[in-house]
Amino acid sequence: MAANKKLALVGYGKMGHLIEQLAPEHGFEVALRLDLDENRAAGGIDRQAFAGIDVAVEFSTPEAAPQNLKQLARNNVQAVSGTTGWSDHLKEVSQEVEEAGTGLVWSPNFSVGVAVFRKLVGLAAELLANEEAYGAWAWEIHHDTKKDAPSGTLLNLARTMQENGYRRNIDISSNRAGKHPGTHEIGFDSSADTITLRHVARSREGFAQGALKAARWILDRKGVYTFEDVLFGAEPREK
Repeated sequence: MAANKKLALVGYGKMGHLIEQLAPEHGFEVALRLDLDENRAAGGIDRQAFAGIDVAVEFSTPEAAPQNLKQLARNNVQAVSGTTGWSDHLKEVSQEVEEAGTGLVWSPNFSVGVAVFRKLVGLAAELLANEEAYGAWAWEIHHDTKKDAPSGTLLNLARTMQENGYRRNIDISSNRAGKHPGTHEIGFDSSADTITLRHVARSREGFAQGALKAARWILDRKGVYTFEDVLFGAEPREK
């Protein structure tokens, strides 16, 4: 039986603990854990600490993620990032990954269901692109500790609508309350009828399972990918 691959957790909050719990199911041994205090300004990511690590899963903060991912690339570590709110820095992070010859899977959401949901949203937007009678909205609710609003997932869904030809206004709104793990809703409304598409997460487990699936997938690949590439197949992202 093949030995488990060694996994590092960069960010050791609720998601990090859940990924650690599920890691053995995916053939991983958690060999390193870095919480925010141990990794300020990516100071905990160095060759000595990451010697023997096969892949790192990064769930930190929007402020910390870009430097974490650059430092992982510089130390030749394969990486998966589920942190949201840092995509404005994607170009510079991607450049570091390409120059290092490593691999990165990033996504605002590692739920298999959300990936399928996004494809359905794109199809609906394409079919209604030229139906001027239909206005559109995008709405979400998450727990009150989620930092970014609207979330990266909701913005990605709205961008998917635009990329699939829906050029009219999309009314975007967010709520943060309680401990809700996440609901995303896309709607199209006219005087004749309403079409509503909704994804409801029951727990964080789906996100953790998806991140571990991505960690297995990226082990021997180079380049920058999204979770949809893991699920549906693709080449590295063009910069």
